[in-house]
Amino acid sequence: MTTERTNYGVIQIAQLFPSLKRIKDKSLRERVAAVWNEAITTGCGGKGWTFDELRAVKFTLLAGDIEMTFVEHLNSCARQCIAIADVLEKSFRCDIPIQRDHLIAGALLADVGKPLEYDKDASGKVVQG
Repeated sequence: MTTERTNYGVIQIAQLFPSLKRIKDKSLRERVAAVWNEAITTGCGGKGWTFDELRAVKFTLLAGDIEMTFVEHLNSCARQCIAIADVLEKSFRCDIPIQRDHLIAGALLADVGKPLEYDKDASGKVVQG
């Protein structure tokens, strides 16, 4: 039996990562969403992840029980990058070119491999795959 794989686009991926909507370049925004779609639908040992499962994954499996989830971490990274760009633009009198679209895309893709690296054991616990 073949299971049909869900295909998530920009609108769906932005539900996890709202900063995706701040990428003005439509092509780049769609490519970032496509990379996330691939990671979400093929990760977890090939079973794929639901959005609720991803939202529940801890920030890291290696540093103990940190009260932050993986999705919260990525959203925080994107917001921090945007805030740093804001400070740079306001603080420097010279025109430092900041490619905001690239900055946001990079922040959102920094850990895109995690859904592929992680799996769930028989009890449903998220483990290193």
